[in-house]
Amino acid sequence: MNDAARWQAVLDRDRRFDGAFVFAVRTTGVYCRPSCPARRPRRDNVAFFRGADDAERAGFRHCRRCGPQAGASREALVRKICRYIDARIDEPVRLVDLGAAAGMSPHHLLRTFKRVLGITPRQYADARRLEALKSRLKEGWPVTHAIYEAGYGSSSRLYEKADEKLGMTPATYRRGGGGMRIGYTIVSCPLGRMLVAATDRGVSAVHFGEADAHLEATLRAEYPDADIHAEEGPRAEWVKALVSRIGGASVEVPVDISVTAFQWRVFEALRDIPRGETRTYGEIARRMGRPKAARAVGRACATNPVAVAIPCHRAVGAGGLLTGYRWGVERKRALLAAEAATGTPHR
Repeated sequence: MNDAARWQAVLDRDRRFDGAFVFAVRTTGVYCRPSCPARRPRRDNVAFFRGADDAERAGFRHCRRCGPQAGASREALVRKICRYIDARIDEPVRLVDLGAAAGMSPHHLLRTFKRVLGITPRQYADARRLEALKSRLKEGWPVTHAIYEAGYGSSSRLYEKADEKLGMTPATYRRGGGGMRIGYTIVSCPLGRMLVAATDRGVSAVHFGEADAHLEATLRAEYPDADIHAEEGPRAEWVKALVSRIGGASVEVPVDISVTAFQWRVFEALRDIPRGETRTYGEIARRMGRPKAARAVGRACATNPVAVAIPCHRAVGAGGLLTGYRWGVERKRALLAAEAATGTPHR
């Protein structure tokens, strides 16, 4: 992780990174876990350390609220296992081998690892391989070479899940999104002016507004390296389907977007909410098994690039308040009312 990623984890109070590092506040002399519930300090007053020992050697004392020094041995054990996996990234992750390396039963190791990092050793290894792949692709390595050097046993399995992992094929990712051809059109709909942009594979953007020029500028800012051009109607059937969805119809629209695995989980949770109903960000987070991730769920909804196709209007604030919708509360209310009027429980 770099400091930018660590700081984002601190802002999100992300428990997954408890044990991965601690952050210290220079103005108070205290260090905390990333998930500490205390008020967030200014970024320029924060320093990061690998663990409690490093922070204390630098002169900081532990936070009494989140107790970052507790479980230091557990966190050290997990760091050891992470190093073990990193050194064997091209090998299968077997709990029996990890347990032997740690000197504990496989079940105990799995439980400890998940408690500290929030993911399994296999998920950690997958993330490290993907990180290595992305790094090599950005450096310009040939795709096949990058795949095998990153520890993937074959290219076929990666390509099968390329959309989920990269949001695009490895070759497209290597070009930084360059080479993507996105056609867009702007039409009138019950919610005002709607921009629909799409590749040959699916819809890449659905935006609402009043001024066409602003909608176009927003699209170009979102996909700066793509070949973007106006056309009469990118996949006219998709535009028609989106207009139908605005009216409450249950129609599926394929999407072609680049998002993280967590965002995909949020989006699937949104699609599982019955039409016309809502769930709070906290309820969605709990259903995903991430009860502390309500803020991250809210951020995923706020950055959803394909409104209506992914129904982020079904997510609401505490108490059911219709807040936080990127395209305005009135549009959110209209979408929910149209879905409820259809009386169908489908996506």
